[in-house]
Amino acid sequence: MSATEYDLELDARGLFCPEPVMMLHNRINDVQPGGVLRVLATDPSTTRDIPRFCQFLGHELINQSEDDDLFIYLIRRGQ
Repeated sequence: MSATEYDLELDARGLFCPEPVMMLHNRINDVQPGGVLRVLATDPSTTRDIPRFCQFLGHELINQSEDDDLFIYLIRRGQ
């Protein structure tokens, strides 16, 4: 899957912990199981929080990248 293939996007730029993960918890429900959510964030704590979120709730972190101060995540929703 290329970095541009996703079903929905969550723009959490400018938000700080715990807001990005709280928003992610709500937004992931808007994606069908197996669908992909792209998350954009600027809070460095997301590099720890989003992988843990995926692990604990059974979602797949497909890709995690950083472009300057922007963190980009691709998450496949679990069942």
